[in-house]
Amino acid sequence: MFEEKLKRLEKRYEELNEQMSRPEVVSNPPLFQQYAREHAELRKVVELYRTYQKVCREIDEVKQLLAEEKEEELRALAEEELEKLREQREQYTLELRRHLLPKDPHDERGVILEIRAGTGGEEAALFAADLFRMYTKYAEKMGWKVDILDSHPTGIGGFKEIIAAIDGKGVYSRLKFESGTHRVQRVPETEASGRIHTSAVTVAILPEAEEVEVEIKPEDLRIDVFRSSGPGGQSVNTTDSAVRITHLPTGLVVSCQDEKSQHKNKAKALKVLRARLLDQVEKEQQAKIAQERRIQVGSGDRSERIRTYNFPQGRVTDHRINLTLYKLESILEGELDELLDALQLADQSEKLRLVSVEGAQE
Repeated sequence: MFEEKLKRLEKRYEELNEQMSRPEVVSNPPLFQQYAREHAELRKVVELYRTYQKVCREIDEVKQLLAEEKEEELRALAEEELEKLREQREQYTLELRRHLLPKDPHDERGVILEIRAGTGGEEAALFAADLFRMYTKYAEKMGWKVDILDSHPTGIGGFKEIIAAIDGKGVYSRLKFESGTHRVQRVPETEASGRIHTSAVTVAILPEAEEVEVEIKPEDLRIDVFRSSGPGGQSVNTTDSAVRITHLPTGLVVSCQDEKSQHKNKAKALKVLRARLLDQVEKEQQAKIAQERRIQVGSGDRSERIRTYNFPQGRVTDHRINLTLYKLESILEGELDELLDALQLADQSEKLRLVSVEGAQE
């Protein structure tokens, strides 16, 4: 099965090579670009497969040499070479299996990021602002665009809630494991006695939904407009530009007041609503999946405590993969790659384990 899939991919790669050299394809830019994208996606796995095949051939050659060679010194060298080649084959096999894992259809999309202060009052709101800054810094590093859709700031620089769209290539693939409860342990700025407090913030990462994926009927919406206000109830707009949309069939409510234009606030609110509706449908589908087939790293359960940020010890611990890094300051400055890479690797490893179990049962 493994070899058959790789052979099919190699055959398709050769077909694309041939197609892209045809004049009728070259003269059709949209078709040529379509083939070029597919060709680029296949190139890495095909090159890896060909290296794997070369190693397999070399293993056969060394085995043949061992079967014929009588001299002990040469046999010892051949055995050593065979061991190295077998290690290489195992490494390439694992890498190829990772490439063959089903791709998440949302991986290349942008996301809706929702951060909400949980237990901990003003300290939780301040940490919500810290997390938003952390994700914004990471987005800047990755060349992504961040657009605040709605926010509810507090008087001393925190956020009760902040919602933003992050657009760019592969945003969801990098941030999808951030959904859950983030816990902070530190001495609050508002605490005079110097006691360490524990507060919590929830993060939701929703893939942006295309209009064709989620049908929103106008008759299913109740749209209210109101005057925008800042922290402490301070009016920031003298017109009714803020928009609140209620999706009647589900009861979902989305509001947006960050723009001065009612039209822009409505468009942003609909963007969030589409993402939440898509998320709701997919959560219902995931709930039907048997427990043993669930990938825990990617469960996205927002009630699950996924990470602790401990300021006195300068550490960040991700509880899903038992990873602790003593790099709290740099992580909060947006240096997230080590954490995100470890989560992706754990997710792939678990999927590979399930594929191996299922293959053994067939």
